[in-house]
Amino acid sequence: MDQPSSNELETDPRFPSGPWTGYFLQPAIPGKHTMELLLKFQHGEMTGEGRDWVGPFIIRGKYGVQDGKCHWTKRYVEKHDVFYQGFNEGKGIWGVWEIADLGLRGGFHIWPEGMPDPTGSHLTEEAELPVLVTEDAEVGEPVPVGPATRMDSK
Repeated sequence: MDQPSSNELETDPRFPSGPWTGYFLQPAIPGKHTMELLLKFQHGEMTGEGRDWVGPFIIRGKYGVQDGKCHWTKRYVEKHDVFYQGFNEGKGIWGVWEIADLGLRGGFHIWPEGMPDPTGSHLTEEAELPVLVTEDAEVGEPVPVGPATRMDSK
């Protein structure tokens, strides 16, 4: 397969070819499930590959610069397909994934590497370290330690 020259790749800044990152949400398994992708956007076609905890996958789909709409199939190697449809408004692509025959669906959000996490889940400030506070304690009557600590043995 011939590598396209850079002037054949998409020039719309919402769709840069290269490494992307993001996550998908799966209601049965709480949390953000990270994915890494290497995507190419060219003449309305979206292709690429990636990986997540399910395994490696390939991407084939379409995108539109007029409305920002995207849809693609994520095909896990020797496993199942997942259909994605979403929208790019300049902060990555967000939307819904679905495995129709299993009745599974959830949300997702991906964005170009180097762009700060558009979901806001990154540190924006540093917290001050806690200060160790010491106090002098009053010393009272000694407390015996060991087996002979019965009060009635005096």
